[in-house]
Parts: sequence; structure tokens; C-alpha cells
Amino acid sequence: MAENKKIYIVDDHPLMRKGLVMTIEKEIGFEVCGQAESAEEALTDIINMKPHVAVVDISLPGMNGIELIKNVLHQQPDLKILVVSRHDEELYAERALRAGAKGYLMKLEAAEVLISAIRQILKGGIYLSENIGTKLIMKMATGNASKSDNPLDLLSDRELEVFELTGKGLSTKEIGHKLHISVKTVESHRANIKDKLQVDTANELMRHAVKWVEESAR
Repeated sequence: MAENKKIYIVDDHPLMRKGLVMTIEKEIGFEVCGQAESAEEALTDIINMKPHVAVVDISLPGMNGIELIKNVLHQQPDLKILVVSRHDEELYAERALRAGAKGYLMKLEAAEVLISAIRQILKGGIYLSENIGTKLIMKMATGNASKSDNPLDLLSDRELEVFELTGKGLSTKEIGHKLHISVKTVESHRANIKDKLQVDTANELMRHAVKWVEESAR
């Protein structure tokens, strides 16, 4: 009898983790071997438990999901990673794949899509929604994979999170609380964002961020 495929879950929302566990455990041949609410906790567990698949969210306290992917694959290169996130796939799917993930799934997708995505990456494939998959293939086919017209691609993963939360109307203090970083660190990220986007004032940065969030939601 074949051994169950071990799956590890990393998400800072207890209800989301519970839902993922229930969906995965219902499937014959799958078992959840562990779960964590932070990347730091997950990193230790994954090295010890050696799961076949890690299901990872992007927004985590402390180290974010993209940084976790890079760190864990450095130590366990054969691990298959599926990102399951609320973040807009238009901007984050390519970053996740570049970091080494094998798939990207929006949290709103149905349970059977999650299982299908896990099966696909276990077989050595890549899982993306049809929409984003087509866009990435076109980008690579036209030779634009390394260069982008989008100035947001200049931002680091953490800077992009700060930019997105700014566009959603969160204050510096609220962003710090949500990302578990200090107000000073948020201000430092915002200064870097202004520099990279060639924006002079905080108000101008806010306008850019709000416009981007509104466009992403369409």
C-alpha cells in the first residue's frame, strides 16, 4: 500500500487552516502532517517532518510567504510548494514561481480546485489559473519574462505588501500591526517605495496605491 502524501500548512488564520485541513484530510492518500501560523515555526517543522507538499500563504507575521519559500527550498529543494493566498495573482503568482513555488491558488477557489492543484504539483506540474497561466506564457513567449513595464516589479515582496495595504487605507501603525513590524520599518519601506516609484510625497504615494488597488479589484 502506497504511503500517504504528507502535506504541511502555513497560514496565520486558524479558521483558514482548519478549512484546509478538513479539505485535505477528506482525500484518500493525503494527510496533514503539521501546520504553523508563522514562517519561522514552519521552517523548523518542514525540515524535521519532510512533507511532500507545503501549502503556504503570502501574508504571514514576520517573514512573509515568498521569503519562506526561498529559505525552505534552500534547505529542502525537492519540496513542492503551493501558494494559497488572497493576494492578487496578477502580481504575486509570478513572484511566487520565481521564488520556487510550483503553483498559485486564490483562497476563494473551491475545495476540489485545491486538491486538483496539489495533485498536479505532486506529478511534477505547475498549477496556475487559466487566466494568469496564459498571461505568463505569453510574457515568456514574447521574451518579456525578465523585463517589465510595471514599476511595481521593482519593489521587494515586503514593499509590495506595504504598498498594497497603503492603497487599502491602512495607517502606518495599522500596517505595522498587521505585518508584525515596527512603525519605523513601515516608514523605511515607504521611503524606499517612493524612491523606486519616483514619487515625492506621501499623498502622491497614497494616490498611486489607491488607484492600483482599485484597478486590481476589477
